[in-house]
Amino acid sequence: MDNMLQCPRARHRLSRLVLAGLTACLLAASTNVMAHPSSGPRIEPQKGVASFYGDRFQGRPTASGEPFNAQALTAAHPTLPFGTRVLVTRRDNGREVEVRINDRGPYAKGRVIDLSKRAAKALGMISQGTAPVVITAVR
Repeated sequence: MDNMLQCPRARHRLSRLVLAGLTACLLAASTNVMAHPSSGPRIEPQKGVASFYGDRFQGRPTASGEPFNAQALTAAHPTLPFGTRVLVTRRDNGREVEVRINDRGPYAKGRVIDLSKRAAKALGMISQGTAPVVITAVR
């Protein structure tokens, strides 16, 4: 091998071979990532009751540190990671809204999600205060 490295032509061939091998490895790794993007842990659909935040929470910090905004399409969930987007479907009328998790809660028994007022309006649940829903992760 030492004799081979002393010859400029052999060094050039070896360099090209090493470079080609590294390029092939990088391409294979990036192709695998692109073909199978990581979507995080699988989140099973959840059925339960949704409620919505009262006006008194406007501007208060959420568990994520973001100020609560009743006009944003956001929600509180006990365990889903902040930033997770979920589709909330009202089971009794089929209306849907996509929200982003930015807070923790709800803390009332039987509730699975606490929605912003705007999201609650989209589902048509303002007058009732709660509604039966199914939550499905979007991304």
